[in-house]
Amino acid sequence: MTVSRRLALGLALAGLAASPVLAQHFPIAGKPVTIIGGFPNGAGTDIYSRKVAEPLSRALGVPVIVDNRVGAGGNIAMDHVAKAEPDGHTIMMATSAMLAINPALYARMPVDTMKDFVPIIALADVPNALTVAPSQRPNLTSCRAVIETAKANPGKLNYASTGNGASTHLAGAQFANAAGIDIVHVPYRGSPFAMTALLGGEVDIFLHQTPALVGPAQQGQVRLLGVTSKERVKAFPDVPTMAEACNLPGFSTTTWYLFAAPARTPAPIVARLEQEIRRIISEPEFVAWVESLGMSPMGQGSAEARAMLERDLGIWAEVVKRSGARVD
Repeated sequence: MTVSRRLALGLALAGLAASPVLAQHFPIAGKPVTIIGGFPNGAGTDIYSRKVAEPLSRALGVPVIVDNRVGAGGNIAMDHVAKAEPDGHTIMMATSAMLAINPALYARMPVDTMKDFVPIIALADVPNALTVAPSQRPNLTSCRAVIETAKANPGKLNYASTGNGASTHLAGAQFANAAGIDIVHVPYRGSPFAMTALLGGEVDIFLHQTPALVGPAQQGQVRLLGVTSKERVKAFPDVPTMAEACNLPGFSTTTWYLFAAPARTPAPIVARLEQEIRRIISEPEFVAWVESLGMSPMGQGSAEARAMLERDLGIWAEVVKRSGARVD
């Protein structure tokens, strides 16, 4: 056996030996668990992560902090987590945009979502809502009004997104395709910028995820014309589905949140995290909070979440291809 082969074998055996050791010592006393997010403070992922952090800290007996590493549609966060020590102390708040859309969108990905991560637990199904600023677009009072206006003025209406190829972009593209309208995509660098553009009249509509819309909707800053889920959501019971509001039978497009860990994280650590997080997100008060943000609780465990991810990789690849979106 050559020296290089002996070295490789030794490293592999050392890795196998380390796994049970890591599992036995999780969590390491005094060492925080860090939830890495890919989107800015105040985004839905950030809100959810911070809601989980405190009860998870109590359950594990160590601090749990949230660290948002923003950029490249979540790729910066994914790259960081993929390279992190697989000891359970670094986990990722992942979205379908990061794990299932980006592989089809980016010409060069820093990670392989199926090889570099292990899902811990699926958290929530997240719809978008067709949103307008009534002070800026008082004529757009319904989804059908949006469609009629767009058909009468091809290429004149525009819609904001949180970035080229983001789920908000693809939701808009899917809506335009289903409705047979020509509307112009205007990408922004994240939710705060896109919302500012909507409220300032720079854009006409925005298919935004529901968690960030609760406050603006309650304050009357925005009007929600339809949600992209199959059924109405509890946070906005008077807002119809897009299928209802737009006369688009079967129209639905949602994304999801899940927690994931570096791929080499030992199974016992993944199981412990899944157990503790499941207990937190299953509490009636937590479920009510999730629903108050327009989301639907999920809860699929590691194996089921991995199967869901594998399925959605194929689904979103087709959506991205149809949209023509591409990031170099």
